[in-house]
Amino acid sequence: MADVRALTVTGELVDYAVAHGSWPEDPVLRDLREETAALGAVASMQIGADQGQLLTLFGRMIGAHRAIEVGTFTGYSSLCIARGLAPGGTLLCCDVSEEWTAIGRKAWQRAGLADRIDVRIAPALETLRLLPTEPAIDLAFIDADKGGYWDYWDELAPRVRPGGLLLADNVLWSGRVADGDGDEDGNLRAIREFNDRVAADERVDAVVLPAFDGLTIARRR
Repeated sequence: MADVRALTVTGELVDYAVAHGSWPEDPVLRDLREETAALGAVASMQIGADQGQLLTLFGRMIGAHRAIEVGTFTGYSSLCIARGLAPGGTLLCCDVSEEWTAIGRKAWQRAGLADRIDVRIAPALETLRLLPTEPAIDLAFIDADKGGYWDYWDELAPRVRPGGLLLADNVLWSGRVADGDGDEDGNLRAIREFNDRVAADERVDAVVLPAFDGLTIARRR
């Protein structure tokens, strides 16, 4: 099928879109982005402001009270998710880095959201497997090591309530998932396998949004 979408997404266009959303990037988010950028190449792990707006909107759309994030980094996405929670809502963040999450903690405090966010420094699978098994999670966001994606998804799916959302970032891997040259590294192979498994997962209805670096959006049946 021919691609008839000719829109080129530039930095300027993203800035325009963010400025015209309901949650333009405020000083807390802007300062967090700049502090993260100073870390160097790892800053590429941070989501963009446009994706952050979408996370906030998802939470508000479904009236999320309980959310989980796997892969927190410096806390930009966490802040956006927390802002979308209903009054009294909580976000559990799973990460293995005290250094990076400490940056996020400062931003959450500035934003007045620190009381909504609980960080667990441990391998995410250990944290997830200790959670109650009943379906009580409203929103889950996975943005961590790609080789662990399916394991995280498989632990979270039974714990997400019907009508709740499971989200996974980087599922198009800079567009390489559609390459037919067979040149796979470990991350690309893991993402392709994850995408195949989600597409066949009868627990959810899912779409892949070809924006950002690819975002899987799935509704728990």
